[in-house]
Amino acid sequence: MCWSATADLVAGTAVTTIGVVCVARLRRARDLPLAALPLLLGAHQIIEAAVWASGGGAGPATVAWAVIALPVLAVWVPAGVLLAAPARARRRLIAPALVGLATATALAYCLATRTVTAEVRGHTLGYVVELPYVPLIVTGYVVATVGSLLLGGDPVVRLLGAVVGCGAVLCLLLWRLEFVSTWCALAAVASVLMLAWVRRRPEGPPPALSGGRPSAGR
Repeated sequence: MCWSATADLVAGTAVTTIGVVCVARLRRARDLPLAALPLLLGAHQIIEAAVWASGGGAGPATVAWAVIALPVLAVWVPAGVLLAAPARARRRLIAPALVGLATATALAYCLATRTVTAEVRGHTLGYVVELPYVPLIVTGYVVATVGSLLLGGDPVVRLLGAVVGCGAVLCLLLWRLEFVSTWCALAAVASVLMLAWVRRRPEGPPPALSGGRPSAGR
C-alpha cells in the first residue's frame, strides 16, 4: 500500500493511532465496526511492511495482507455502514451487504485453495492470486465497499465513499504504472474522515435502570 517498508510502517502507525482515537470517542456500540475501520487499515499497512521486509513471496504476511484486502474488507465495510446507518437508509444497504458477503465468500475460497504471492516492482508491491470471473468479483467488491458508503445516508460517509472511489482510481493507475504506491495516503485520508464522522455522531440512548422505568424529575 506504500512505496517502502518504512513508509508503510510510519503510515500504518499513524492510521492505527487515528483508529484508537475513533474507538475511544465512540458513543454507540453499533458504530463500532465502522469507527474501527482505521484500526484495520493501519494493521493492514503494518502487515505490508513485513511483506516488504521479506522481499515478497508467499509467506504468512502476504496471506494476511490478502485476507484483509479481499474478503475481510468486502464484508466489513458494508456491514459497518449498515449497522451505523439511520433507520431510513438501512433497507437500501441490505443489497450491498449481501453482495459483499457473496464476494467475500468467493474471495475467501480462492485464498484458501490457491497460492497468493507478492513481488517487489520498483516502488510498488504486486500481489498475484488466481481469481475466476474477475470482472464479476471486482464489480461485487466495488458495489459492496464504495457503493455502501455512497448509500450510507450520512453526509460524511457519502463523502468518504466519493473520496475512496475517486482516490482508488488514481492510486490504481499509479500502481499499475509501477510508478509509486499511494494507497497508504488514501487510507490516511479515509481515516481522518472517519474521525470526523465519529466526532459528529449522536449520543446513544442512556442505559435502562434496573427495577422498572426511570422516574421523571420534578
